[in-house]
Amino acid sequence: MKKLTDFNYTHVLVLGMAKSGTAATKLLLASGIDVRVNDMKASEDDEIVRTLTSMGAEVIVGSHPLSVLDDIEVIVKNPGIPYENTIIEEAQNRNIPIITEIELAGRLVEESIVGITGSNGKTTTTTLTEAMLASSNQPVKVAGNIGTVATDIAGSLAEDERLVLELSSFQLLGIEKFKPKIAILLNIYEAHIDYHKTFENYKNAKYAIFKNQTSEDYLIYNADDPNLIDAVKHAKSIKVPFSVNRKLEGGAWIDEESIYFKDEKIIDRKMIVLVGIHNLENILASVAAAKLSGASNEGIQKVLTTFSGVKHRLQYVDKVNGRFFYNDSKATNILATQKALSSFEQPIILLAGGLDRGNEFTDLIPFLKNVKVMVVFGETADKLKSLAEDAGIPVVLKVTDVMNATEKAYQVSEEGDVILLSPACASWDQYRTFEERGDMFIQAVHTLV
Repeated sequence: MKKLTDFNYTHVLVLGMAKSGTAATKLLLASGIDVRVNDMKASEDDEIVRTLTSMGAEVIVGSHPLSVLDDIEVIVKNPGIPYENTIIEEAQNRNIPIITEIELAGRLVEESIVGITGSNGKTTTTTLTEAMLASSNQPVKVAGNIGTVATDIAGSLAEDERLVLELSSFQLLGIEKFKPKIAILLNIYEAHIDYHKTFENYKNAKYAIFKNQTSEDYLIYNADDPNLIDAVKHAKSIKVPFSVNRKLEGGAWIDEESIYFKDEKIIDRKMIVLVGIHNLENILASVAAAKLSGASNEGIQKVLTTFSGVKHRLQYVDKVNGRFFYNDSKATNILATQKALSSFEQPIILLAGGLDRGNEFTDLIPFLKNVKVMVVFGETADKLKSLAEDAGIPVVLKVTDVMNATEKAYQVSEEGDVILLSPACASWDQYRTFEERGDMFIQAVHTLV
């Protein structure tokens, strides 16, 4: 494993173990740094506590005593821990720097990183970029918010390998020197205000992805997003825009027939499997990153003609007797469902519902013009039923759950229909996660005859 050499702290507090905290602790210890770990939920009998203790860490569990800050020079914070945490607030009072685990990963492999952030589309773009490089025989690994801890991968990354990182605003808020060689800014919508408190704070966290870049780095950004156009004016890096609306001289763009990078045609649009205008944005960003990283057109084409979506994100599931089934269980808010509905010109049977967060869903009405049937479930079933009736949808069915919704949708469908699970709600009223909800839909589709 690589060790930290450009790290000027000798006494570190890792706050919160989980996967990222554990990986950070192991890296710091291997680099000869004194580490104290504090986790409220862990117990002394946990195997990982015993392991880290045996490796030389001081581990304090079960509470957050302020004494854990004694002699500490920097905190590596789990991204999910809010800044209102008592330890974090006291650390700020003492002017102790607070970073996240990706800062450590950046110290290990700075020049190899493709960093991807945005309010929507991060996972799809990350997956596409990695696949395009791999398909072009470019050595590449993927990590970050997509599920694998960045330092775990960075510590063993070969010199010729790229590291593609999906980055959340929570992670980017805790950086000092971190900078990707290639940064991607997909879009900015108001989100995570409960954590960041204001939209301005949220935007600034996202924009941190390019704050340390130099004139030798690249910043790929959505030239159709007014927030980003204004923000990137301050970037020092080479700007590479993408647009689904107009031709661009120095970036990625589309016309009615094809996708281009600069003046080079990459692929005909009719060959692309992935649906939706928002996915065209993700594709353009991925193409730009892949081309800048040395990918071939043949490698990019191979991915775009076979890739049908990340699981639970407008994922094509199957065609059953002429009906097309799409799993968009990750659509836990109205904006995501709007994007899904905008992706199809065919008649749609929409499956929606879930946890009631107080939304009235009226912003969905302009996007329901192709919806012929709406099947509703969960806590929001009655709200969505009323909405569908107000929107003039001919058939509205209220059912118990996703399995029942899939069966009912198929029964009333016709050949050529799209049957779309895009709930516009969180899953927690009936399912532990949106993944569980989506898996239930997939299972139901595969039982149809």
